[in-house]
Amino acid sequence: MGFVRLVVFGFVGLSILYLCISVYSRSVRREKLEKAWDEENVGSDDLAARNAYVEKGIAAYNNSFRPKLIGLVYVIPTVIVMVIVYTTNTN
Repeated sequence: MGFVRLVVFGFVGLSILYLCISVYSRSVRREKLEKAWDEENVGSDDLAARNAYVEKGIAAYNNSFRPKLIGLVYVIPTVIVMVIVYTTNTN
């Protein structure tokens, strides 16, 4: 019963951590894209073009390798817990 509780609460905790990291990473990327647009187009007031540029950059970010690395939030702690449980139970 304790193991099931560990799995459920661990998954919930890791999911919350994953969402927080994912939202933070996307917001940082969006801010960089907005700054890049502002530097390239000084004095431009074309919000539609700016939004299109940012959305295109976010779409490219979503297809990149970086968001997939955030998935390691699930893998690494799970492997560590499995190693700890295994070493504890074998000795």
